[in-house]
Amino acid sequence: MRTTLTLDDDLGARLEQLARQGHRSFKDVVNEVLRRGLDAKPPPARPFKVDARDMGLRPGRSLDDIGDLLEQLDGPGHK
Repeated sequence: MRTTLTLDDDLGARLEQLARQGHRSFKDVVNEVLRRGLDAKPPPARPFKVDARDMGLRPGRSLDDIGDLLEQLDGPGHK
């Protein structure tokens, strides 16, 4: 497959350097580097971690009656 590819100057220079060092064609080096990049597996995701802390309850608040708690927080009759 033939295509035109515009490379950033720094990447082009690195690829040319690899080609010269390995006595290989630019095309071969570009294909190898692209294959390695496409075949590379992404690093495993780190598990999500939450550092929980007890924030306590304000005096006069109770979690035993959710309706009462919502009324205290939102005000009477608020929907």
